Amino acid sequence: MSEQSDASKETEKPDDPMAVAIMALLNDGLKPTFRDVAQFFAKERAKPKDGPDLWRRYMNAAKQEAIHLARGGRVQIIRKGQVADPNDFKGIVRLRLPE
Repeated sequence: MSEQSDASKETEKPDDPMAVAIMALLNDGLKPTFRDVAQFFAKERAKPKDGPDLWRRYMNAAKQEAIHLARGGRVQIIRKGQVADPNDFKGIVRLRLPE
């Protein structure tokens, strides 16, 4: 049986770098918005020539990865204090770990 669990670990893909950033913020006890995630991600990758708005380039990736993680049950998308459906939400939302 342990051989099967070892095999399944080998076939699991490592998390996307954006997912790692989201989980890092959540594990620090924060409840970030998509903008917070994009800014954190951009700050880690910024080069001297990049402008202050580099984070905007990562906004869509942050949102898509958060939705992916929410569908998998790893995070929750919160809107107005309530858990939002990851397939149908609007407005400013925050992320949190499942309770």
